[in-house]
Amino acid sequence: MSTFDKREDGFEAKYAHDENLKFKAHARRNRALGVWAAGKLGLTGDEADAYARSLIEADLEEAGDEDVYRKIKADFDAKSVDISEHRIRRTMDELLEEAIKSLKTTG
Repeated sequence: MSTFDKREDGFEAKYAHDENLKFKAHARRNRALGVWAAGKLGLTGDEADAYARSLIEADLEEAGDEDVYRKIKADFDAKSVDISEHRIRRTMDELLEEAIKSLKTTG
């Protein structure tokens, strides 16, 4: 195997590792986001856990965060929870940062 082949394999392995971490960070963020949103919706216990799982599943519908945002916004609107788009998106960003930090410290 040439040096070029080894280098290419290294880049591919790093890319796969980075994508795996990105997926885990988003799943962790969505779990925390689901718990946050469930609290705003008045859900507790098993209902809150189920809501958090439903948010993780919603993120698999399409690339990006819009599917998650739409679900939360629709659920808040249905229950007349008055939280702005800015606040929802800011919470999404903050929880993603926390998830990334958590993954970096725990491996």
